[in-house]
Amino acid sequence: MYPNVSLFINGKWQAASSGRSIDVFDPATDEKVGTVAHADKNDLDAALAAADAGFKVWRKISAYERSKVMRKAAALLRERSEHIAPILTTEQGKPLAESHTEIQTAADIIEWFAEESRRTYGRLIPARVAGVRQVVEKEPIGPVAAFTPWNYPMGQAVRKVSAALAAGCSIVLKGPEETPGGSAELYRAFHDAGVPAGVINLVFGSPAEISEYLIPHPVIRKISFTGSTVVGKQLAALAALHMKPSTMELGGHAPVIVFDDADIEQASMLLARAKFRNAGQVCVSPTRFMVQDKVYDDFLSRFTAHARQVKVGPGLDKNSTMGAMANERRVRAVQAMVEDAARLGASIKAGGERIGTRGNFFEPTVLGEVPSSARAMNEEPFGPMALVSRFSGKDDAISEANRLPYGLAAYVYTRSPETADLMAASIESGMVSINHHGLALPETPFGGIKDSGHGSEGGTEAIEGYMVTKFVTRLNV
Repeated sequence: MYPNVSLFINGKWQAASSGRSIDVFDPATDEKVGTVAHADKNDLDAALAAADAGFKVWRKISAYERSKVMRKAAALLRERSEHIAPILTTEQGKPLAESHTEIQTAADIIEWFAEESRRTYGRLIPARVAGVRQVVEKEPIGPVAAFTPWNYPMGQAVRKVSAALAAGCSIVLKGPEETPGGSAELYRAFHDAGVPAGVINLVFGSPAEISEYLIPHPVIRKISFTGSTVVGKQLAALAALHMKPSTMELGGHAPVIVFDDADIEQASMLLARAKFRNAGQVCVSPTRFMVQDKVYDDFLSRFTAHARQVKVGPGLDKNSTMGAMANERRVRAVQAMVEDAARLGASIKAGGERIGTRGNFFEPTVLGEVPSSARAMNEEPFGPMALVSRFSGKDDAISEANRLPYGLAAYVYTRSPETADLMAASIESGMVSINHHGLALPETPFGGIKDSGHGSEGGTEAIEGYMVTKFVTRLNV
């Protein structure tokens, strides 16, 4: 049964003070499955006060003890996977297998940050004068305001909450109203593991109202946002007005470059699997496929065959390998982009249409010979839509890869070490994966450049964004 989701403030689950709530719908059926509490200013004030008090407690707890609590939360998530996975699938649409993967990955991320919390080392700097001691210390930055989207209800929240906890910070998370159950179950695990009251707080409601209230508030010292580039720029500007550091993981439009010396069958299979994961609603989803002339027809044929083998259906059906899109507006957006590309000369090799009239199902779609003027080649499709075009030389591929202002992820397939090195050095992207898909591991950096944001949500770099560097110099007298 899908739960009615409450706010979590100061260690307690509670309804909104106004009694307001928002309906939650199953994207596979269009049916209402539950509600989520809608926070107002009174609830936000309570969450901020709790985070302020919680920070004073949590920062004094040793990193060793914080790590133990976090590891227990990871264990609880794994134990509860069979209960949580249907919640993720019901609210977001992805197949159950992908929901289980999201939960297991979330547990891995918590464990990674639990270990990092014990390694936030400072350093001793040799002094120029006898009797002087120069120390660099790392301290938690303070209460954090974080904002997460609907495509990975648990997977997006866990990076922010885990990094904050590992650093010794408290946090107020504005979870996604469309898919609130995943972040709620994450919080339940942390609470049950022993995170003190006030350290983690969870609110839902109007995104604009909550962000405009939390970001300038003097209690908040750090901002972390995952979402669209347009909104991210607005929030980063608001944070900058108040001199607050921010981590921004924004939109992407990942280029894929397939050279004629690549293993075409392997490339087509792995790329199809990555493209249609979560119905293409992934920020690092491969999107603009550039295939060298000599192997263009072979790759397109193989990739299209893989796309046609995808079994679209309700995520709770064990036979489904791609579920519904998360909402109606994404279906309309992808449909409009397909029609625009076809009008400009692209050929539809597979899919291109909505499936049925109930739920938000869309066919895995492959378009060939897509002109660069098509909307989908310039705006993030964020759906099950692969755009395939040709290139001749390496310079052409690099130029197209770097044409857009995005720079989150990129993919390259080649057997040539020299070509791989050239692409790694030339592509303007925060992450480049060559001959496999090795992004978003807990221990590796995760973030973009240019309009795709700044900062990292993975690896040792992630926890740095939740800490401040203090220099202490002392003369012994």
